[in-house]
Amino acid sequence: LGADIEWSRKGIGTDPRIGYDFLYAGCGYGGTCFPKDVQALLKTARHDADMDLKVLAADEQANHHQKRVLPAKIRARFGDRLTGRKFALWGLAFKSNTDDMREAPSLAMIDALLGAGAQITAYDPAAMESAQRAIGPVQGLTYADSAMAALEGADALVIVTEWKEFRSPDFDAIAAALKSPVIFDGRNLYDPAQLRGRGFEYHAIGR
Repeated sequence: LGADIEWSRKGIGTDPRIGYDFLYAGCGYGGTCFPKDVQALLKTARHDADMDLKVLAADEQANHHQKRVLPAKIRARFGDRLTGRKFALWGLAFKSNTDDMREAPSLAMIDALLGAGAQITAYDPAAMESAQRAIGPVQGLTYADSAMAALEGADALVIVTEWKEFRSPDFDAIAAALKSPVIFDGRNLYDPAQLRGRGFEYHAIGR
């Protein structure tokens, strides 16, 4: 429809009962609390009160869907079979400023890309060790020592976690390191017009 989710966020956030703080589109949520608490509330309502909490159920369904959105965009761009393709993955932890990998959207991304035959070079400022423990040795997945090192020879950059260091990168260096200047941004970190003005092919969420 040509709509921009950022304008929707700004409009809804003007209501002081809602605010802006948690109205960010993305490739899904994870962690220990939110997924577990939503599931616990749904289970309690069904078993103890014979109630179906439709809003919470829709939230859980929407989160599962959001984790599939970015892989679908990648397949739409490169084809369903990604054999021979390599992707740089920025962000492994379920959110920034943690090394927690529980229910992390990156896990769904890695499964989808590897399952389609792709190779991945991943980087996270804090979650490298916890990611390797959580995922284990997997063919096709390697880890880089830095965000820029992950880009070398990749067909595209895929951003999954909103780390501060990813917000203002050297875009000229990114373009030089990638095979082609293609970014899939699961956290809407960048301005689409500015990126396209720099010659990037930019795919975000709801934009």
